[in-house]
Amino acid sequence: MRHMDKLRAMQTFVAIVDQGSLSAAARSLDSSLPAVVRTLAALETSLDVRLLNRTTRRIALTEEGRTYLDTCRQILSELHEAEARLAARHEAPTGTLVVTAPVLFGQLHVAPALYRFLRAYPAVKCRLMLNDRVVNLWEEGIDVGIRISPLDDSTLVAQGIGAIRRVVVASPACIAEQGAVTHPRELIGKNCIISHGGGYGHWRFWEGGKEYVVAVDGNLDISHGMAAVDACVGGVGYGCFLSYQVAGALADGRLVRVLKDFEGPARPVSIVYPHARLLPSRTRAFVEWMKRELRDVAMT
Repeated sequence: MRHMDKLRAMQTFVAIVDQGSLSAAARSLDSSLPAVVRTLAALETSLDVRLLNRTTRRIALTEEGRTYLDTCRQILSELHEAEARLAARHEAPTGTLVVTAPVLFGQLHVAPALYRFLRAYPAVKCRLMLNDRVVNLWEEGIDVGIRISPLDDSTLVAQGIGAIRRVVVASPACIAEQGAVTHPRELIGKNCIISHGGGYGHWRFWEGGKEYVVAVDGNLDISHGMAAVDACVGGVGYGCFLSYQVAGALADGRLVRVLKDFEGPARPVSIVYPHARLLPSRTRAFVEWMKRELRDVAMT
């Protein structure tokens, strides 16, 4: 029995079981009763096993038939989903997309990339939720999230797009005025910017494979991340930030990265979405778009 004949035979076998008789299966398949009988007989012959016990009044699955039925349902379901995925690739994304991301990363990188996505796919509507708490995508009806942390939810799919670190930086003017630091303990007594991104004055470092904390202090306590970065660029003091927050200032020399040898492990940046075999075309298109857009942003 050829492969396409085998698939047709599986469909026929499932239809017989679902419809309860060969004649009902023939009607549901828009086929003839003799064709259904021949197909079932050929399938049993090829498998060398009886799948159904048949009388003039009823049919009943054999033990082998019950096992084979489960296999047929799984194969046919996967085939249907594969065909649907291929068909969906030709559909223009439409509908509403709900996205979440951390506040500052969202403002700097996710939102601009999202605006470009919406210009490319004008039939898609989007609701962007920026917050720094870890939201439950299932419970809050969110399609896609950007996470800066290891994934601990097995119900989600995560696609990595890079990694970031917490880094200590200062402006050239600050270093010239306060003096360079070569070890984290030398930050004690320096003027440091106290901010949320820096752990409110408790800066974490690694040395010899062990983590330790240095309590720093300074004359500026600020709650907003980019305002703290601006203060650091302005020479107020040493600052502790996530690497993406200061990437631009490091690239053009307004800030200098110090104590690199004492930085902690990198944190993964991932695009996450609820585990689903068949994603809507808008979600799939958005995930692929953001992977391209953010690939060079979230780097250590």
